[in-house]
Amino acid sequence: MKKLLVTGAKGFTGRHFIDNAEKAGYTVNSLISDLTDVESLNAELSKLDPHYVVHLAGLSSVNNQDIENYYRINLFGTLNLLEALSKLHKVPSKVLLASSANVYGGYNKNLITEDLYPKPVNHYAMSKLAMEMMSLSYFQKLPIVVTRPFNYTGVGQSEKFLIPKIINHFKRKEKEIELGNINVLREYNDVRMVCEVYVNLLTSGIKGETYNICSGKAVSLSEIISTLEDLTNHKIKIRINQSLIRANEIEKLSGSSEKIENLIGPLKKYELKETFKWMIEF
Repeated sequence: MKKLLVTGAKGFTGRHFIDNAEKAGYTVNSLISDLTDVESLNAELSKLDPHYVVHLAGLSSVNNQDIENYYRINLFGTLNLLEALSKLHKVPSKVLLASSANVYGGYNKNLITEDLYPKPVNHYAMSKLAMEMMSLSYFQKLPIVVTRPFNYTGVGQSEKFLIPKIINHFKRKEKEIELGNINVLREYNDVRMVCEVYVNLLTSGIKGETYNICSGKAVSLSEIISTLEDLTNHKIKIRINQSLIRANEIEKLSGSSEKIENLIGPLKKYELKETFKWMIEF
C-alpha cells in the first residue's frame, strides 16, 4: 500500500490531484490539522505515517489583503509541516512542495528556466520563495522536490481568478466585462496536466531539484476572449478598470519545460480551447 498525505486536499488543485493519485494506486489521506497548530499536526502525522507527501495547502491569490497571512501559512505553515515530517520514525520517500512560477518575477526572456535567480514582486511570490529557501535546511533530512507551476486553470477554480471570471461572464451571456491590464502575456495551462506531473514526480522526482511545470505557450487576454467568443458564439465588450491593474505587474510569464520533460517525457499540454470547453460544459 502506497500511503499518500495531501495538504490542501479540499482546494481546487487538491481535488483534481487526489483523483489522479487514486487512479495511480495511491491510498490518499487528507491532512485535517491546521498547519499553524504544531501540536495537532505532530499528533496527526505520527498516526498517518505517510510514504509520500504532496503539500498543496497555502494562500494562492496574489490579491490577499492580509499580508502577514502569506508568511504565516505559506512559510511558517510549511516549516511546521517539514519539522513534523522530519521527526517521524521513518521519513517519507518523497515530499513534494508546490511553489509558484511567480517567484521569478519579471524577466525579459522568452522562456524562463529553473536556473534563473528569482525576483519576486509581490508578497505572495515572496512568501513562496521564502518557503523554498527555508526548505533548504531540510534537504538533508527529507527527500524534497520543489515545483514551480505556471498559471493553470480548470473546473472548480474560484471566480476570483481571471479565467473562471471570464468564462462565467460568457456562460451568463454578459454584455461586458471589467478587466485590468489586458496587455500581459501568461500561460494558462490545464490543472489536469499539472496534477499528472505531480503524480509522476512522486517516483521520478530527484531529491533537492526544482522543476517548472509549464507549456511554454503564453497568450494574451485578447486571444482568450477570441477563443471564448468562438466557443460560445457570444461577443463581449471589455471595459478597463484601473483599480484591477496590479502594481508591479509582470509583463510576460512563460516557462521552459525542458528540464521536466527530460525527466518524465513530453507533457500532455492541453489546448486552450480544450480546457475552456471542459470548463464551459461542466
